[in-house]
Amino acid sequence: MWCSRCQRAWYCTPQHLTSDWPRHRKECVPVQPSQHCNMIATPPPIVQQVITVSAILFTPEEERSRIISVQCRPQGTLSQGMCPVPQLQEYFPEGMPSTIILTQGLNGEPLRFPLHIWYCPAALQRGSPVNRAIYRITSGAAAKVWCGPVVVLKFNGSRRQGYSDAGSNDLPALSAYFLAYK
Repeated sequence: MWCSRCQRAWYCTPQHLTSDWPRHRKECVPVQPSQHCNMIATPPPIVQQVITVSAILFTPEEERSRIISVQCRPQGTLSQGMCPVPQLQEYFPEGMPSTIILTQGLNGEPLRFPLHIWYCPAALQRGSPVNRAIYRITSGAAAKVWCGPVVVLKFNGSRRQGYSDAGSNDLPALSAYFLAYK
């Protein structure tokens, strides 16, 4: 919404306009009637920002997973509804990893917020060490030996257009997945 007096300030809510009025009133100059009779109000351009979310990191060197912060850069425009790209180069220096989207949790129940698993499929072939954190979470009973780092992000909804914070409450679904993956 525009300031109805000057039509130069843009606000997302009436509360935003009200809270900004003490500052804005010093620069608010009413428009002349002839100035706005054919005016088309267009909102300012949407600036897409880098977002930071919590992710789960499983490393070969550590016994337990840990929560890390991951920056996600926008791709495309907001109207295209494209998911931001997580910046994971420091965990996968050999190049972009492969991904798996986990949509089911324990007992095959659908996950309200799917999990996005990033891993390097060539880690075992390269002789990378076994991922001790995954080995521990599965008590060594996983059908497939996971090697190299694994990063897990959480989608903010079933449409998979963005990420939200992943946390320890996602570990049971991940453990079941790691156990069943062949």
